[in-house]
Amino acid sequence: MSMLKSTQYYIDLEDKFGAHNYHPIPVVIEKGKGIHVWDVDGKQYMDFLSAYSAVNQGHCHPDIIAALNEQSQILTLTSRAFHNNILGEYEKYITELFGYDRVLPMNTGVEGGETAIKLARKWAYEVKGVEENKAEIIFAEGNFWGRTIAAISSSTDSDSYGNFGPFVPGFSIVPYNDLKALEEKFQNKNVCAFMVEPIQGEAGVIVPHEGYLKGVRELCDKYNILWIADEVQTGIARTGKLYCCEHENVKPDLLILGKALGGGVLPVSCVLGNDEVMLTLKPGQHGSTFGGNPLACAVALASLKVVKNEKLVENATKMGEIFRANLKKMNFDIFETVRGKGLLNAVVIKPFGDHKTAYDICIELKNNGLLAKQTHTHIIRFAPPLIINEEQIHQACNIIEKTISEMLKK
Repeated sequence: MSMLKSTQYYIDLEDKFGAHNYHPIPVVIEKGKGIHVWDVDGKQYMDFLSAYSAVNQGHCHPDIIAALNEQSQILTLTSRAFHNNILGEYEKYITELFGYDRVLPMNTGVEGGETAIKLARKWAYEVKGVEENKAEIIFAEGNFWGRTIAAISSSTDSDSYGNFGPFVPGFSIVPYNDLKALEEKFQNKNVCAFMVEPIQGEAGVIVPHEGYLKGVRELCDKYNILWIADEVQTGIARTGKLYCCEHENVKPDLLILGKALGGGVLPVSCVLGNDEVMLTLKPGQHGSTFGGNPLACAVALASLKVVKNEKLVENATKMGEIFRANLKKMNFDIFETVRGKGLLNAVVIKPFGDHKTAYDICIELKNNGLLAKQTHTHIIRFAPPLIINEEQIHQACNIIEKTISEMLKK
């Protein structure tokens, strides 16, 4: 506990010396364990954001921390200028687990997206036969996969792209969850890939209709177009499957993973794919100093084994069903929609009171011991660590119900 320095001290420090590119909930977290975090005053909270699903295995999971500690004392970084004894073991484990020929390891989720785009363009020119510099990649409206220039070039959110141009060419947008519009786009012979989140996270946990993912697979097959699934947020058991596309028993050509791949300890991401696409890359054409480093590989191996050994896929399914059922029973007039899969869920809030928004609810939830974060002005996303149990789910629901009941009385 930081007895001598207040919450406001740390907030003021960030405000004075940091770039103002975030607007956090006003809490200063000092410690985390399991599904809980503690602030600098020693107050305990239930974490219902999980660092945007990067902490699926819970804060400071002992198996992941043990792997981190053990490897950190042996070898942390060699760069890919040399081989290391952990990378191959990690590559074998993750490709067999997800059912792909090969993996390309990177660090952050957005690097995974950039890597997939490069792979798709390389494949377009060298395999599909698209004319040089004509390849086009389609993205879904409402997508979010990061804030690099390439990522914002595909964005439809003005907060992301405003005053950051010029933008990357060769990108186009199609409405999400609209197979007819997608097929119209696929008439263009230069289209080489469609990159889409199977559930849109930052857009507000937008779940497509049943059959959408299956339809995407069929259209990509029909027109010889690569399907890139951005599962940085939805992967690693978050939605009640190892990766979200499994809900419709379909497999993308390129699968992007990140966030929970690092177990909430290190930034670890990757792209999984098969030989036809992955082997288009030759030495010197793509890489990363830290991608595939021994420390990250050891952590990722431990993170994936925790998911498997502790049956977090099954737990996410069961706890998610209980959570959504409890939210729907609350029957608040301001609840416009409750939606999600597994433990990636959201509530759409109607404006209420004196122009109160989802942010106001998140502040009161914090005051009552639960941390969640709004996305846009009217949506609250709830995504606790996947190790959460039924008693804790009910406890969280009691906090949510109590908080909103009290707010509606004012």
